[in-house]
Formats: sequence, structure tokens, C-alpha cells
Amino acid sequence: MTAGNFVVIGAAIGLSAGVCGATLPRSSRVIAAAVLVWTACALEAIAAIHVLAGGHPISLHSSELLPITGVDVVLTPLGAFFVLLVAVVAVPATLHGIGYACHGLDSRLAAGALPIFITVMLLVPAAGSVATFMVLWELMALLSLCLVLADHARSEAARSAGTWYAVLTHTGASLILVSFLVVAAHANGQSFTALHATHLSPGLRSLVFLLAVVGFGSKAGMVPLHVWLPKAHPEAPSPVSALMSGAMIALGVYGIILVGDVVLGSGPIWWWLVVLAFGAVSALYGSLHAASSADLKRLLAYSTTDNVGLVLLAIGASGLFDATGHLQLAAVAMVAALVLLLNHAVFKAALFLSAGSVQVAAGTRDLDRLGGLLRRMPQTGAMFLVAAAAVCALPPLNGFVGEWLLFQSLLHGAGLGSTAGDVAIPLAVAALALTAGLTVVAFVKAAGIGFLGRPRTAGAASAVEVPLTMRVAVGLLVAGCVVLGVVPTLVFPAVERATRSALPKISALSLSNGVRLQLGDLRGVLEPTALAVALVVAVAGINILRRGLVHRPAPRLAEPWGCGRELQTARMQYTATSFAEPVQRVFIDVLRPVQDVDVTHAAESRYFVDAVTYRSTVDDGIERALYRPVIRAVRRWGLAARRLQPGSVHRYLAYGLGALVLTLIALSVAR
Repeated sequence: MTAGNFVVIGAAIGLSAGVCGATLPRSSRVIAAAVLVWTACALEAIAAIHVLAGGHPISLHSSELLPITGVDVVLTPLGAFFVLLVAVVAVPATLHGIGYACHGLDSRLAAGALPIFITVMLLVPAAGSVATFMVLWELMALLSLCLVLADHARSEAARSAGTWYAVLTHTGASLILVSFLVVAAHANGQSFTALHATHLSPGLRSLVFLLAVVGFGSKAGMVPLHVWLPKAHPEAPSPVSALMSGAMIALGVYGIILVGDVVLGSGPIWWWLVVLAFGAVSALYGSLHAASSADLKRLLAYSTTDNVGLVLLAIGASGLFDATGHLQLAAVAMVAALVLLLNHAVFKAALFLSAGSVQVAAGTRDLDRLGGLLRRMPQTGAMFLVAAAAVCALPPLNGFVGEWLLFQSLLHGAGLGSTAGDVAIPLAVAALALTAGLTVVAFVKAAGIGFLGRPRTAGAASAVEVPLTMRVAVGLLVAGCVVLGVVPTLVFPAVERATRSALPKISALSLSNGVRLQLGDLRGVLEPTALAVALVVAVAGINILRRGLVHRPAPRLAEPWGCGRELQTARMQYTATSFAEPVQRVFIDVLRPVQDVDVTHAAESRYFVDAVTYRSTVDDGIERALYRPVIRAVRRWGLAARRLQPGSVHRYLAYGLGALVLTLIALSVAR
């Protein structure tokens, strides 16, 4: 059996999983669909590994599925990397979905749409032509919309989130289609190989690039096109959120690399300065709002924008170095982008699945209503803490390696001889450093407020561990965080092959030497395995010395977080809102929090206060300043347009006559 057959059979099995999910009884549909999805992921992963190992793409064509154009499948090493990334997230997400099913995934619509959504995401990186890519891209958008709306019948917020997501994702798809059509109009075909060989004028190349960056950026969650993320993720089932954040977002980045580096073959410096600017703003804006959010899934959604910003920083830096002739730096930055994407897929999927477990166990995802979950859900809590440490880029976990590579590429890229680059690179380093600090604040808040201290509500106090399948799913991803952090060189051959596919000018690339990472001719060496061993030995040694040298009396038991007090209540603890208040004060001009104090007086006298309620909310400033005025204007135009439809047949005939007359006049003038 050839590797191409694995692609075809995997796609067929994935589609059959959707049929099973839509037709089987409620008791068996989710499990049957999950098993078939795992099989499809395994087959597609085998094909991807074959391409990455040999470096030879898989090419298939069928003229029977799509009329006129047919279906073209070309799986390159770059696409194979993203196929593996999708499979890495899909398997634990569907495993978690077995235990989560009764919370929004066991309906026929959701159980049927989820496997097909995963199958389409596995096929998007293998699309070899514009027609095939756009069909798969639109299917991915429609299926993800159906999954976001899984609970629309009971939730007005889900319907609103679906509307936002639908408008932005289809606007982005329209821009992507226009960019491809502009290139295809000047090419000898609509395959990506033919598009790459097309010679366009500088103006058209720039137009295509900007349309693609904005179009794919809307799917990736790039600021200012990110506003659907904090709306859709809290309303979607947690396995769906894990897939959208870990896998679908990465495909948006894949599209930017595909157009900017593969189809257009790189470009002038200012292209990549635009990408750097989008990346810096996305990273800072996302991390700032994550630090201010009290809803756990909303926090994770903004953190996705933050991580996408870091990836865009790496892609922009890679393009900038390529445009200035520094190919080694360009390769290191592209490797950093791909490693950041892979690590983000692993730890963010773990965090979203953990958030789903918390919501199932405690009945809420509001951090102000949680607390004490580490004692009641020790396994889920411990895994959340590990994934949170990974997203904060703490060694020896996987988030550290990608950010180290990005820092190294930026630091070595200072002083390139380009004035714009010499200004942009230090600003990118500053944005990366500030983002790292804000990310730590956000996840210290999430872990400390949600899992430590005392429970703030009865739901948090009565929480118990979730079913085994949900814990195993998160455990697989957390194990990936540890393995990819301690031995990242396991995946570096595949990452390097994908980098050479994205940057054809790079003839040779080898950043791994056993368990050591080295930057070739550049200064910079990292041994993650030795670092992990050193940290373990240091912690163990300090603990042994402390026990052997310090003789203490028997410890006195006290309330957790009680500061030695005899009585500690949940009201004495920090809430997520109060924890974020110093950050809001520093960035008040950006966040513009809305604060409300409600004082309730005693019934006997207004001079005595019965209760004081304080509320602080942070709206998305870009949504408030950019999108809401547009929505209000469109609504006004829509109400005005209703006057043109009074229900009179005579007026409608007059409209038709007027349109006909104007058409005839225009034709006569054109002659």
C-alpha cells in the first residue's frame, strides 16, 4: 500500500465516522465516531511521517469529486507537519469528548460534525490547488460554526458568538479567495505549483500578500480580527475549543506561510514588517486581556491570540531575514515559528480540556466562583498547573524551547543594515519580553485563584474528579508538554524538513545534535535534557539539605492561605478581579475597565449599609471602537432599506422597469 492510499483511506474513514455520529443511537455514537477518528488520524499521520522522512511529496488527482477542476492532493513536508499537528490534538480531544459527551457533544449534529471537522482539517494542508483548498477551507469553517452553535437552543450567547464567528470567518475566506484568484488569473493553472511559477508585478504581489495575511489572520485570531475568539471559545464544547485553538488556528498560520513563502516566494522587507507589527500587537493585546479575564475559557481564548502573536513575530522575523539575505537566521526563526505552533497545540489543548473538566465538575468556569479545586480534583489540578507552567515558557517544559529559539533569532538579527529592521527587531524583543511577563500574571491568576485557596461557592466545594477518559486525554497532552520540553530534538528533524519546504533557498539545516540544540554558525547552545536533570537534582538536593540541616518542631496546622489566623473564609481571599486590578490600573488607557459599586442600605435606615457589591468588567476595546460602530451603521441602513419593501407589487414592477432602463442606458453609453 502506497502512502497516497493512506491519505485516501484515512479521509474515507473520517467521513464514515461522521456518518456513524449522525446515525447511531445516543449510547454508542460518540464512542464509535471517536474510534474511527483515531484510525483516520493514524493513517494520515503515517502518510505525513512518510513525507517528512523521505522528503518526497504525495501527489494525487481525481476528476470525479469536484466538477471542472477536480481534486488535487499534494502533501509536502510543510503540509505534513501541520497534518501531524492536527492529529496530535484530535486524538486526545475526541477521547475527552467521550466523557464530555452529555454536555453538548452527544446530539446528532455535534457527533456527526466533529469527526468530519477533524477529517477536513487533516486534509487542508494536503490541498494542492486553489479549488481544493477553498472547498476544504469553507467546509472547515461551516463545520466549526455548527459546533460552536451546538448549544444555541439554550444559550443566547452561543447564537451571538456564532454570528460573530460566521461573519469574520467568511469575510476572511472571501479575502483569501480574491488573493488566490488574482494570482490564478496570471498563471497557467490553479495548482499551487503553477501559482508559484507566476510572475506578477510588485503591486499585484503586495496586494495578494496583504489580502492573504488579513484573510488567514482572521482564522488565526490575529488582532484586530480576533474578536470571535473570546466569544466562540467560551460557548463551544471544550473538546471543540481545544481543536479550534490548537489545530484550526495553526492552519490560519499555515495559510500565511503558504502564500507568503511558498506561492509568492518571499517579498520586500515591508511585507514582513507588517507581519511583525501584527504579531507584536496581537501578543501584547492578547496577553493583557488574558491577565484581565475572570472567565477561564475567555482567558484561554485571549491567550491563543497572545501565542499567535508570538508565531507571527517569528514568521515576520524569518521573512525579514530572508529579504536581507540572512538565510541562517531566517531558517532559525521559521523553526521557532513551527516549534511554537506545535507546543501551543499541545499545552493549549490540555488547558482547554482541563477547563472543560472544571466546568463539568464545578458547574462554572468563572474564576471568581471557583477555588480549592486542587484538593478536590488533584489529578486535573496538577495537570492544569503543568500545562500553565508550559504556556509560561518555564523550563524544562515545551513552551521554553520555542521562545528561546525566537529570542535567539531576534537577538542575532539586530543590526542587519536595514534601518527599518534595526528599529523593528528591538521593538519585537521588547514586545516578547512584556508578553512573557503578562502571560505569567494571567496563568498565576488562573492557577492560584481557581485551584488553590478555599472554594468560593457550593459548586466548587462539591467538585469531584471527572471520568477517567477525560483525565487520560489531558494526561496525554501534559506528557507531551514534558517530553517536548525535555527531549525536543525528537521532533526537530521533521521541523527542519518542513522549514526547508517553506524556505526553498535553505539547502541544509541541522539545529539538533543528539539532545543538544545548536544554531549552526550562530552563537547559542541549549541542552534541554541536561537542564531538566539539573533542575531535578537541584530541587532534590535542596529538599534533602533542608530536611537534614533544619530541625523544626512539629508543624502547626492552620487554614490554607489563612496567614496564621484561626478562621479563614473564602471572602478573605483574592478573587480573579482583585488580582487583575493592578494590571488594569497600569494599562487603564488600553483596557478601560467599567466599574460599578452597588450599595444596599438596611431597611430600617439608610444610614446603615446592608451590603456592598463591586463589579469590574473589561470589554474588548477593539470591538467597542471598531466593530460596534460598523454594526450600528449597518443596522441603520438595514432599517432604512425596509422602506423599499412596502409589499406593493406595483412598486416592485417599477423597480424592475427602472433597473432595465438604467441597464439599457449603460449599454448604449458603453458602445
